[in-house]
Amino acid sequence: MSTTFPLDDAHLLPKWRRPVVLLFLMAAAMPLAFSTWMALINNFVIEAADFDGSDIGWLHTVREIPGFFAIGVIAIIIFMREQTLALISLVLLGVATAITAWFPTMGGILTITMLSSIGFHYYETVNQSLQLQWLPKHRAPQMLGWLVSAGSAATLVAYVLIVMTWETLDLSYNTVYILAGGATVLIALYCMVAFPQFEAPNPQVKKMILRRRYWLYYALQFMSGARRQIFIVFAGFMMVEKFGFEVHEVTALYMINLVANMIFAPLMGRAVHVFGERATLLFEYAGLALVFLLYGGLYFFGWGVLLAMVLYVVDHLLFALALALKTYFQKIADPGDIAPTAAVAFTINHIAAVFLPAALGYLWLVSPAAVFVLAACMASVSFLLALLIPRHPEPGYETILMRRAPAVAE
Repeated sequence: MSTTFPLDDAHLLPKWRRPVVLLFLMAAAMPLAFSTWMALINNFVIEAADFDGSDIGWLHTVREIPGFFAIGVIAIIIFMREQTLALISLVLLGVATAITAWFPTMGGILTITMLSSIGFHYYETVNQSLQLQWLPKHRAPQMLGWLVSAGSAATLVAYVLIVMTWETLDLSYNTVYILAGGATVLIALYCMVAFPQFEAPNPQVKKMILRRRYWLYYALQFMSGARRQIFIVFAGFMMVEKFGFEVHEVTALYMINLVANMIFAPLMGRAVHVFGERATLLFEYAGLALVFLLYGGLYFFGWGVLLAMVLYVVDHLLFALALALKTYFQKIADPGDIAPTAAVAFTINHIAAVFLPAALGYLWLVSPAAVFVLAACMASVSFLLALLIPRHPEPGYETILMRRAPAVAE
């Protein structure tokens, strides 16, 4: 890794060596491995290991365990810089993705999933911290939107190749996983060599902190993690199990999501900047509640595959509005709290994720519609919590239950 460089002097570097470029490269590298894994995993586990709804629930429970222990990042950054940890985590994610198809058994799939998940969750924890430290508050919503768009664009290239070549070249799962994971590893190694270590002006607290004034942020993170699991685990599984989607069809649906993200993510960042976090999150949660109810209607009323595809794309777009939760925290946080709170928040976000997929996997066997109705209830709770966000949050004025004050109140 290169020399240390003050963040405030980063404008003196060539444009290709600045922090924002590093954030964009990492934003592109992560989904190359992770999104490819997600696009193929439902078909792979059904074909290779004959998974049912319960098995897929256990797979995602295992995948979320490292997220629950993301708080361990606090201990690691005592000895290692966040930037270094982010890139090492990307390498681990890439390597584990590359060898996914080498172990086509229940035990093998769960083991490799655990390794890739450690890389993914530790990267995401540190990356969120770096974004909020490196991006100025007035530009953060727009830049976060562009980072989402960049990740979507990079993944789109991979998905186009899968759709165009999966059947034509009779590709194997092993080939695609190796190429996707290898690309992530190569980008991470390049970033290690090409960029200096950026030194942020505000030293981060390197111990676990739980502050009462962040309680609403913690609550929204918990509900977000529970709700997100139902989408990640069961919405995609539904497309394969209920509607019989093949690999190239699932990937084509993901491609539609990516194109929509590339177009709308920067606009969503702009919307957060213009309308504020409260209005944006209320729109997201109301929309998600409606989408999940309509998912349930696919089973109750036998609606067709076209509506399922539309709902899947809308669902994916609404989740992209979660960047408003990041900027809400950026506005209320002490500058030194960002790294440890990112780790704590990731752990809170994954409390439900550890048990929910496995538990709901059993409910899925009885009533898939009930799973989606439960998700709609979760989105409704998030909506009620978001009503407490002020129009202009700041330290000391984290919720509308508090009087606006210039000083931080613990």
